[in-house]
Amino acid sequence: MRTLYLLIFLAVSSANISAKEVHFSTQDNATIYAEFQERGSHAVLLAHGAIFNKESWEVFEQHLLDNNYTVLAIDFRGYGKSTKGDQPSALYLDILAGIQFLQAQSDIRKISVLGASMGGAAAAKASVYSVSGSINQLILLSPASVYQAAKLQGNLLFIASEDEYLVKALQSSYNKAPAPKSLKLIPGNAHAQHIFKTSQADTLTQVILDFLQEY
Repeated sequence: MRTLYLLIFLAVSSANISAKEVHFSTQDNATIYAEFQERGSHAVLLAHGAIFNKESWEVFEQHLLDNNYTVLAIDFRGYGKSTKGDQPSALYLDILAGIQFLQAQSDIRKISVLGASMGGAAAAKASVYSVSGSINQLILLSPASVYQAAKLQGNLLFIASEDEYLVKALQSSYNKAPAPKSLKLIPGNAHAQHIFKTSQADTLTQVILDFLQEY
């Protein structure tokens, strides 16, 4: 068991060493800091929940890197070194700025956005306001809310634990959302990124990886 923990620690440490801190400005003059790790031409933007930050994705992020995905993990405005702009609560602008950053990278051909809880709500709103075709896939992990579900863009994946409190609202949003779309409910009641701390972590990871590989 100690050997397993050591291997996980070394893998995460290796990912952190290769991570590059970047920052970019939003439409409302916020400055967003993020960890950027370049691999393949398919990039995944990670948008954390309210009690998390960009570092909270570490173990899952390593799975993405191992599968040759480029990763941009942002700190929302007011988290870490990220600063608030003229619209302090406009988190969706942080994601749109992250997408623009990825589009400016010459090797990126596809962009997927994964938002959890608060980050899921921001990702959904960013999808509605995004330039058509700029988000190829949108993954909403137990989103706190879904803004104008009928206007979501990209291939859609809704995920939640089957016994968590927001499942009915999520299913309602899923029903309103345009195709192509899929809904995955995972055993348990853990919310959003907390699922990664449970026995369902491998299941959640595989659901996301399978979806990413479909594109």
